[in-house]
Amino acid sequence: MFTAPDPGLLRLRVSLRAVLGIGLAVALCELAGLSLAASVTGGLAALLALFTVGDARVAGQARTTALLPVAGLPVLTLATALHGTPTLRDASWLAVVFAGVHARRWGPRGHALGIFAFMMFFATQFLHAVPGGLPQLYAAVLLSLGASSAVRFGLWCIERRTPPPAAPAPPDGRGLARPTTRQAFQATAACAFALVAGQFLSHDRWYWAVGTAWWIFVNTASRGETLVRGFRRVLGTVAGIAAGLVVAVPLHGAPAPTAALVAVCVFGIFYTAALSYSWMMFFVTVMAGLLYGLLGVLHPGLLGLRFTETAVGALGAALSVAVVLPVTTHAVTDRWIERALHAVHGCTAAAARRLAGDTQADPAPVAGELEALLGRVRLSLAPLVHPLNPMRERKARARAVLALLDDCAREAHGLAAVAADPDASHDARLTAACRRVETAMTSLVGALPDGVPDAHHGAPGHHPGAEQALAHLHGLEQALVGLAAPLRGSRLVGA
Repeated sequence: MFTAPDPGLLRLRVSLRAVLGIGLAVALCELAGLSLAASVTGGLAALLALFTVGDARVAGQARTTALLPVAGLPVLTLATALHGTPTLRDASWLAVVFAGVHARRWGPRGHALGIFAFMMFFATQFLHAVPGGLPQLYAAVLLSLGASSAVRFGLWCIERRTPPPAAPAPPDGRGLARPTTRQAFQATAACAFALVAGQFLSHDRWYWAVGTAWWIFVNTASRGETLVRGFRRVLGTVAGIAAGLVVAVPLHGAPAPTAALVAVCVFGIFYTAALSYSWMMFFVTVMAGLLYGLLGVLHPGLLGLRFTETAVGALGAALSVAVVLPVTTHAVTDRWIERALHAVHGCTAAAARRLAGDTQADPAPVAGELEALLGRVRLSLAPLVHPLNPMRERKARARAVLALLDDCAREAHGLAAVAADPDASHDARLTAACRRVETAMTSLVGALPDGVPDAHHGAPGHHPGAEQALAHLHGLEQALVGLAAPLRGSRLVGA
């Protein structure tokens, strides 16, 4: 896990920045004389701001961060006001769940605001906050968001130097055909089940089950993705509880070592989030144990209850995606694969126009979009390539699709690099090769919008750039022809 490739050390820098930003936020809360509960809330606000805000541009990230209090503070107020009226509190939280998931239709900004609103409600349950503590909670949230923003946008603005590729928008639709709408109903049903079952298990820590159900639905779009994520969450929680028994319980909330270990957990959360949900949950669980130690309520039985509540939340999510407006893995996967193939074609067509002499054509932006889409394809196919998937033939086809799409991406990137060379030439052989690629692509996804330009001259030029471009086009054609069998032979998953 910690030896996985990290191009440009981006994950390392983001993780260190998170430790710095959250540490500064908590330190300022403590220096301001705020209560421990307020400092914990401030640290959570800073973590969420650094973790969930994912707009493509720095200016967009700053605007989304500025909007977090607009979404979170009213929810914080509502949750504390309803603390003594369980029925209204529960109904209000489910409304926040539905609105928070439905907001994902507006892209990264809606996604971040929905998560922040939900977690502000969660924090009041975690800390048993009451209206009298609201001024300190407000101050902690605002102070912490300011501190984390100073680090992210001022002291250490990584994105200004290496902007991340824009996250692809989910497939669109109307009404219940819109994935975010269906998932809003699913998440609400799952959280309702978790809320009732969680309260049956514990009148004090029931919110763990609701939090589990909510987070399982974050960044998932199909039944298979949700089930795999639930399994990984339970696995990471079990490992984290075991570590908590060894690390957190013996500390008895000692401030200095606890703060140091919380910093390690924050680093681990950010460093492993993109690679392994189980490892991320391991660090989240250990951190939760350490925080309970600071609050003076940690004991082995509490960690055992956390496992039970986590299992209940995962069960609620599994039942919900199976019964409530289910979205099959096949349906989601097909849409993402088609979008990835269109991006491959877009990159190829732009490179061909560039080689034909169009200096305005630039395949680089489409190549960046392709990488983001391939990441989404891998996520949607994760249930099929999971070791516990018993369907061997479908697992093999899914792996073949992933391998061939990676080949397509590699050849498309290579072609884009050749096209960027001002000395690369274009001749009739490139035109013919591009047309063969277009034919192979059309057989997979149907009609395509951009055609291949005509060559400027008919004689082969034998320029090194042209030879490299031909090699990439040939490899791309072979990969597209190879995709026909696993994509059309039979469905990757059942209905």
